[in-house]
Amino acid sequence: MTVTRLSVFPLAGALLFPRAHLPLHVFEPRYRAMVSDALARDRRIGMIQPRGGGDKPPLFAMGCVGRIAEVEALPDGRFDIVLEGLARFTLVRELDVSTPFRQIEAELEPLGESETLSLGERASIEMEARRFADGLGYAVDWEAVTRLDDESLVNGIAQIAPFDAASKQALLQADSLGERAELAVQLMQFFGRHGEDGATLQ
Repeated sequence: MTVTRLSVFPLAGALLFPRAHLPLHVFEPRYRAMVSDALARDRRIGMIQPRGGGDKPPLFAMGCVGRIAEVEALPDGRFDIVLEGLARFTLVRELDVSTPFRQIEAELEPLGESETLSLGERASIEMEARRFADGLGYAVDWEAVTRLDDESLVNGIAQIAPFDAASKQALLQADSLGERAELAVQLMQFFGRHGEDGATLQ
């Protein structure tokens, strides 16, 4: 593992995975400063979920570092950016810094090979995704979905499904694509049944 210093963007519900992309609209002054700083240095930003609210909530133990692959600087100082996932990281400690944005010391995971699912796993998650989307009234281009590779499909569901932060975190921390797919199926079944009650899975 490589230990590195990262500027972090704590954002509940926003997951980034290695090799995936995450579009972000950056409007808060401290995060506009973070993007400007990243563009002047190595274009890297660490995405991590906060545990709770407030101005400086504690952070979950794992996130994903991304590289700013696309950026549009808007006239009023806001940014539209797209992060490309590079590697998951584990939080070592938060640093005492004078910048308006938070910085941490983190251990980066080596980037593994892209994984695949068995035919049964692929069929199971596609079937559950259809049932889940239909239940929520989502319009989905299923022909495009069937063309996605396994990693893009599973991670895409993890990114966009309306799960609570703890559930999203469990998906990020899954050790393999197969485990993430299995958990995604379980979460879609749970939230499909209980979503209208505003339930959360802790």
